[in-house]
Amino acid sequence: MKNNNFRKSGLAIAMMAAMGASAGANAAIELYNEDGTSFSVDGYFNAFYVNRDDKVADVRNSDVKMGFLPNTIGFNFSKEMGDLTLGGRSSFWSTINDSLQSPTDTAIDVRQLYATVDGAFGQVLIGKDFGLYARSNIFLDEILMGFGSPGAATGVSFGNIRTGYPYPNPSAQITYRTPDMGGLNVAAGIFEPANTTPGAQSEQSAPRFEAEVTYSADLNGVALTGWVNGRHQSSENATTKIDSQGVGYGVKAAVAGLSLTASGFTSKGDVPVLITDGALASEEDADGYLVQASYTLGANRFVLSYGETDSDQGNFETENMSVAVFHDVNSNFKLVAEYNMFEQETKSTGVKTADANTLALGAVVMF
Repeated sequence: MKNNNFRKSGLAIAMMAAMGASAGANAAIELYNEDGTSFSVDGYFNAFYVNRDDKVADVRNSDVKMGFLPNTIGFNFSKEMGDLTLGGRSSFWSTINDSLQSPTDTAIDVRQLYATVDGAFGQVLIGKDFGLYARSNIFLDEILMGFGSPGAATGVSFGNIRTGYPYPNPSAQITYRTPDMGGLNVAAGIFEPANTTPGAQSEQSAPRFEAEVTYSADLNGVALTGWVNGRHQSSENATTKIDSQGVGYGVKAAVAGLSLTASGFTSKGDVPVLITDGALASEEDADGYLVQASYTLGANRFVLSYGETDSDQGNFETENMSVAVFHDVNSNFKLVAEYNMFEQETKSTGVKTADANTLALGAVVMF
C-alpha cells in the first residue's frame, strides 16, 4: 500500500523536489504494513561548516550548524476503511544550533501534526501543516537542502526567505485538495488567523483563507510545473483594521539535465518573512522574486540562484546570490558546497545593514 500521507507532506515534497522523482521510493522506512494498515518513519539530518564574513560588522564567524531545513523525524500512519483511507502525520523539527546556548535543553518544533481523509473526492486535511501561500515557491527552491542567506551569526539560516519568498507558516487548518485532474491540482483551506492588530477589542471575525493551484505537464520531453497561491485575512481592534493579502506564483521547466525556475510574490499588509501575532502595523506593500538555474551531470547538481525582496512594510531591501554544488554519494547521502552573497539595506535611509559572504560545506543524510 502506498503511503499517501508521506507523499503529500511538506518534507516529502521538499525531498522529492531536491532529489528528483526517485526520492519518493527512498523517502521513508516502512515498519508495518498489514491488513490495510501501515506505519512508516522518515528522517532528515544535516550539518554544515559555515564561515561567514560580515563586512558591515567587520567580523568573521565559523560555526557548525544545520542548513535551511532543520533536522527532522516524522511518523506516518495510514489505514484503509472501505472507500476511504485515513491517515496522519506528526513531524518533529529540531535545531543543532543551540549547542552552547542551551546544551541540554534543545527545543522541539512540531511543524506538522495532522490527519487526512482520502477518497475519490480528493483529500481533507485537519490539523497543523505548512500553509498554501508560498508553499511551492519554497518547496521547489533549488537550494532547499543547502544553506542560503544567513540569519544571525550563530542562528538558523534563512535560505531564500526574505530574498525571494515569504515563509509558509505551519498553521492550524482545515484544507481540501482535489484529485489529480490531468496534472491540475487545487488546494484551498481555512487557517487560524494572526492577531495583527493587538490592543483593545482586537478581533479576527473570519479565518485566514489560503489556496494554491498547480499544474504539471510534459511537452515533448520538457517537464513544466506552474503554480499560483495566495492568502487573505483581516484583523481589527478599536482603532485599526488591517487587511493582509498576498499572491505567490512561479514556473519551473526541466529538460535533460537542465532546470530553470522563476518565482515571485506580491503582498500588502503582510510582512514578507512570516505572519505572526502582533507582526503587522500597516497595509504597506512588499514584493520579491527568485530566479534559478541548475544542471545535473551524473551524481552532481550545479545551482546558480538570485533573489530579491523589497518591503515597504518591513522597511528593507534584500538580495542574495548563491552558487552551489550538490553531490549524491547515494540516494540517501548528499554532500553540499555553497557560497552565498547577501546584502540588506534600510529603505528609508539607504543605510546598508548587512553585507555578508558565507561559505557553507555540509552533508545531508535522509531516509
